[in-house]
Amino acid sequence: MLVIARKPGERLLIGDNITITVVKLSSGGVRLGIEAPPEMAIMRQELADALQAAEQQAINDAEQQTANEPATS
Repeated sequence: MLVIARKPGERLLIGDNITITVVKLSSGGVRLGIEAPPEMAIMRQELADALQAAEQQAINDAEQQTANEPATS
């Protein structure tokens, strides 16, 4: 992991088309601004984890429902 110190207003460039700007620092955390192409998904890790868990639960529920259906011949 690359760790870089930045001050408010300073930016990081990732590749040719992603810019991350430090907008605000506070005792509770940091506020970042992200400029990226619209086709690039950007989300907080906890939301990605929750989405993955919900998708896995839906798969498990569907498999359970299929397993509980009577067999037809």
